[in-house]
Amino acid sequence: MPDRAPQPVDRQLPTDEARELISLVRDIARNEIAPKAAEEEDAGRFPREVFGLLSRSGLLGLPYDAEYGGGDQPYEVYLQVLEELAAARLTVGLGLSVHTLASYALATYGTKEQRAEHLPAVLGGDRLGAYALSEPTSGSDAASLRTKAVRDGDDWVLTGTKAWITHGGIADFYTVMARTGPDGARGITAFLVPGDAEGLTAAPPEKKMGLKGSPTAQIHLDGVRIPDERRIGEEGQGFAIALSALDSGRLGIAACAIGLAQAALDEAVAYAAGRQQFGRPISDFQGLRFMLADMATQIEAGRALYLAAARLRDAGRPFAREAAMAKLFCTDTAMRVTTDAVQVLGGYGYTADFPVERYMREAKVLQIVEGTNQIQRMVIARHVAGPESR
Repeated sequence: MPDRAPQPVDRQLPTDEARELISLVRDIARNEIAPKAAEEEDAGRFPREVFGLLSRSGLLGLPYDAEYGGGDQPYEVYLQVLEELAAARLTVGLGLSVHTLASYALATYGTKEQRAEHLPAVLGGDRLGAYALSEPTSGSDAASLRTKAVRDGDDWVLTGTKAWITHGGIADFYTVMARTGPDGARGITAFLVPGDAEGLTAAPPEKKMGLKGSPTAQIHLDGVRIPDERRIGEEGQGFAIALSALDSGRLGIAACAIGLAQAALDEAVAYAAGRQQFGRPISDFQGLRFMLADMATQIEAGRALYLAAARLRDAGRPFAREAAMAKLFCTDTAMRVTTDAVQVLGGYGYTADFPVERYMREAKVLQIVEGTNQIQRMVIARHVAGPESR
């Protein structure tokens, strides 16, 4: 029987440095992440030590300035790192994407003094970030958030509840959007809140269908006092900062989705080559071969779409439409491909003895986080057909 062991993705990378970076990431994924992924996800264990390793390896700040401890890598490279990590374990790939999202406001809108004071620790100091925009009653309608920040001298006092916070309860810092002005998008301001701030507590983690190793929890801010020096951007600029961050964050989710789909395809191909029925490997049967062909084509299309959007971003060109398209297509692809991988494995695919059932459960959340795919369609339609008439 021919050896059909999956081969690494043949990546088109812009520099030798990027190729060395991908090689390092593959070593970490193969030796430190993948071997424990199934056991730790089943136990609901967050791999904090892996994020320490990523920090020491210079991987927590790849798209940010080297002046502050970042990697000065283009998004085209950073996203392919995310894809490799997500293929080994989605909790790790998604965790790095969320940390990058949480760092965005400080890195992009912070003053020079704020960046000098906080970014080195955020990007290379074994810190883990969380992004706190959603609330129990404001998800897709994020501009309706109710968490308040009230000025008190040189301080701000934050009160409210944030929901669906990845790394909630374990993060070292939170980028929090809070209302400082009237209702609507223009009354929101961004703040950098320490994870150990007095008055900040976390609810027990949500009990989820998948991604059990990645804690998702509400956080409560009960009179959390922080100095004005931790306000990011101007008063009332927070919603614009949040949307700008999400454009980049959606590319991270797209890359993670393709990594997960690639892992599912690799598992399906290996199984199909080794599984014998009717005296032949099932990979010989046309019906199954066509399934694998469709899976591979969808993955390649998704990878090309998120990389095209990343290259626009790297060139300083508008990319919001393309980011929404990438997030939509790549996460829908992950759902289809992981579902088909379960089908390829048949009854075995429905058991925890193989990872494809976990991949399928994990894929679902990617269609929801950082803007549901229905919201992505609204964003794309506005670019294509103009805003809705009122």
